Amino acid sequence: MKYALSALAAGFLVAGLLGCSGGPMTTREKGTAIGAVGGAAAGGIIGAAVGSPAAGALIGGALGAGTGALIGDQMQGQEKKQDEQQKQIDQNKEELERQRREMERQKREREY
Repeated sequence: MKYALSALAAGFLVAGLLGCSGGPMTTREKGTAIGAVGGAAAGGIIGAAVGSPAAGALIGGALGAGTGALIGDQMQGQEKKQDEQQKQIDQNKEELERQRREMERQKREREY
């Protein structure tokens, strides 16, 4: 019962902290939240086995949040890189289309 209350309290704490952010969550924030909740749950279970579920949940939550933030940061960096690559691909497509239209225009001019 103590573990359940500790995990529930940790969940409300994380939800409350995340609820304060304005706008949609970033990938880094999502990773932090998932890590914190998962770490708190795992820490609570381990802590319950040694007689201190609350301490285990707090320690696990902190470690999980740190790990989740690092993983989320890496994922966010990759998303940004992919977005930049897609933007470059789109620009290249637009340039190719512009050049194709120009070639067609020049071809028509030579025919007349």
